[in-house]
Amino acid sequence: MTLYPVETGNFKLDGGAMFGVVPKTLWQRTNPADSNNRIDIAARSLLIEDGNRLILVDTGLGNKQSEKFFSYYHRWGDFTLDSSLKTLGFHKDDITDIFMTHLHFDHCGGSIQWNKDRTGYEPSFKNAIFWTNENHWKWATEPNAREKASFLKENLLPMEESGQLKFIDRKDRSILNVSELGFDIRFTDGHTEKQMLPQLHYKGKTIVYVADLIPTVGHIPLAYVIGYDTRPLLTLEEKELFLNEAVENDYYLFFEHDAHNQLCTLKYTEKGVRLDRVFTFDEVFN
Repeated sequence: MTLYPVETGNFKLDGGAMFGVVPKTLWQRTNPADSNNRIDIAARSLLIEDGNRLILVDTGLGNKQSEKFFSYYHRWGDFTLDSSLKTLGFHKDDITDIFMTHLHFDHCGGSIQWNKDRTGYEPSFKNAIFWTNENHWKWATEPNAREKASFLKENLLPMEESGQLKFIDRKDRSILNVSELGFDIRFTDGHTEKQMLPQLHYKGKTIVYVADLIPTVGHIPLAYVIGYDTRPLLTLEEKELFLNEAVENDYYLFFEHDAHNQLCTLKYTEKGVRLDRVFTFDEVFN
């Protein structure tokens, strides 16, 4: 098994929304805001190569939305999903599986693209299976008012219509054969219903793709919970359990949304679990 970080593009989000009740005087120490109060955000995927399988974890925002839509998120930098895959020697047609942590647009938007004549949508990965879970699919396709703007039908319905959508069972995950890859799944419900976090055993270390449980290194302190979470008190419980487990077992946290840090380790301090060290992926695994 070989792992590759895949930078799909950077954007910005409101710092207040990303830190909830935490005052700006505190969060701006780690995540400085621009003049519009927006902070740097990445959309970093993870590619897992195992024999004939190429599993891509999340696909970023994509490029099919309108200029008005993207103006809200101020995309920046030169990364794209296509160019990052090409740099690694791959093409979207090589991908066999898309594993979606959840179906908010910044995690799955790149899964679907315009068709050739721009009259409708089609999967961006014509040879891939799209993996989610049934509980989250129902949650996303029958959205609550709070999350409705994050679950875009043009990102979701074409997966089902293509016949490429499949569900992972929370109790029996053998359909994806993930255990053979040293790949486990952590389910969390604080951010959204049944978010799935890949946990991988790689080169003698454990990596957890923390998605929106801990978006950036600035979100490591327990109370630093994003304002988008649907059940913030549940996030606190899930996060506390995970942070302690991560310290006890020397996990490496792989950040999807930290534009400036790919990996980190944690440590205990008098104030609780805190950042230990940050790394690039190559520093640890190459």
